[in-house]
Amino acid sequence: MAASAQSLRVTPAGALQRLWRSSLGKKYVMAITGFGLWIFVIVHMLGNLQIFLGPEKINSYAALLKATPALLWSARIGLLFIATLHVVAATQLVRANRRARPISYKFKKPVASTFANRTMWISGLIILAFVIFHLAHFTFGWVNPQYLRMEDPDGRHDVYRMMVTGFSNPVVSIFYIISMGLLLSHLSHGVSSLFQSLGLRSKKTFGFFDKLAKISALALFIGNSLIPLAILSGWVRL
Repeated sequence: MAASAQSLRVTPAGALQRLWRSSLGKKYVMAITGFGLWIFVIVHMLGNLQIFLGPEKINSYAALLKATPALLWSARIGLLFIATLHVVAATQLVRANRRARPISYKFKKPVASTFANRTMWISGLIILAFVIFHLAHFTFGWVNPQYLRMEDPDGRHDVYRMMVTGFSNPVVSIFYIISMGLLLSHLSHGVSSLFQSLGLRSKKTFGFFDKLAKISALALFIGNSLIPLAILSGWVRL
């Protein structure tokens, strides 16, 4: 009896592993990590919009973030971890769905499905490629190493000059705006779905969460796209 009881005992690690292996568990992971990434892109946009307040404001903001490197890198590693979980869970769900329906139909008419819904995985992969380039461009300096050596008169990293110089390249700005358009499509469906996966969306609250998803996605697209457009038009300049 004792051996039987021990065999029925499930450790926390075992429970998490079992949850991860299930499609429902992967949906929970996507919802939780998606929520974290959604909050991050909102905060990130609000920080970047300080470029419209001038060099002093955004350079002070960047200096404040870099004043605690341990906290900053912990946040970066945490974001990388949840982004990886999000992508892996999404990829495994897509593969599982394809294995469950191996026969491709010659004609398939979408039912109760939007373009954003049907292209979630593709848009997510393109957004991931953009994020990798964006980090290499502005954060790690792999594309333009000189950006990390820019300093303002107070000896701080001149983030204002870096952003203006970087987005003065039309190719970079167009790629950025296109990626923000894909993010708009991704979030307009994803934000509403994550609340459903967490059991917070019902028939009564569907309209609210659907509008929240679309409004926040549109706001993020406008706010983020406004930065390269303002730089290309000369509204924000050195």
